[in-house]
Amino acid sequence: MDTLHQKKQHLEECLRRLGSVAVAFSSGVDSTFLLKVAHNVLGDRAIAITARSCSFPRRELDEATRFCVDEGIEQVIVDSEELDIDGFRQNPKNRCYLCKRELFTKILAVAAAHGIDHVAEGSNMDDNGDYRPGLMAVAELGIESPLRQAELTKDEIRLLSREMGLPTWDKPSFACLASRFVYGETISEEKLSMVDRAEQRLLDMGFRQVRVRIHGNIARIEVLPEEFPRLIAAAAELDRDLRALGFLYVTLDLGGYRMGSMNRTLDLQAGADA
Repeated sequence: MDTLHQKKQHLEECLRRLGSVAVAFSSGVDSTFLLKVAHNVLGDRAIAITARSCSFPRRELDEATRFCVDEGIEQVIVDSEELDIDGFRQNPKNRCYLCKRELFTKILAVAAAHGIDHVAEGSNMDDNGDYRPGLMAVAELGIESPLRQAELTKDEIRLLSREMGLPTWDKPSFACLASRFVYGETISEEKLSMVDRAEQRLLDMGFRQVRVRIHGNIARIEVLPEEFPRLIAAAAELDRDLRALGFLYVTLDLGGYRMGSMNRTLDLQAGADA
């Protein structure tokens, strides 16, 4: 824990040097921790900026707003509709880059209008080992990544969040709904809504870490392996409910939940291009 607290102190020093910061706030584990520490260090010179779009579920937006109200943190909500970005709907390999470039450009403008000198985002050390084209946009635009600067991992952020009494310390990981699509498959409002409602159905049934990946008209459900028996017991109900949302087939991924599972398709595409 001494090393962990040293990392937290490093984080606080990084934020203190910034003087003022707008945190890109999604209500996830990482951005909630970052925002709370920033507000503890900088007070009113730390604000939250949350993007509203059809790829960001309403429940997450409501959680973000509730947290800021409870903590007395100024929050600015900006509309950033990814589907309006040129090329985004076609879901290219650099989809996340296109999104982050547009989003952080808007956030930088909002921060400047509020007299805030820097913008920070919540990627951590674990994000360094996966395909993350959005981090290129972060670097290009000069966005701060304090959690990576402090060399904090996701597990360490959870431990510190629990110590600080943050409600997100054990919150399941979340990513924007566009990450549920195979690269190259067209993203639409209708399909985003199908995925959102399908995942909400699983959450309402008590499953915690869920993904509903979409492959044309097929729903590929990812849950933790230990929850397989419960999902299989509810298979008929889930099949009926998800087909009512517009899916033709409903499947269970035997590999279970894992981050970035759609990135496997990049390896297949690379092999096909070789």
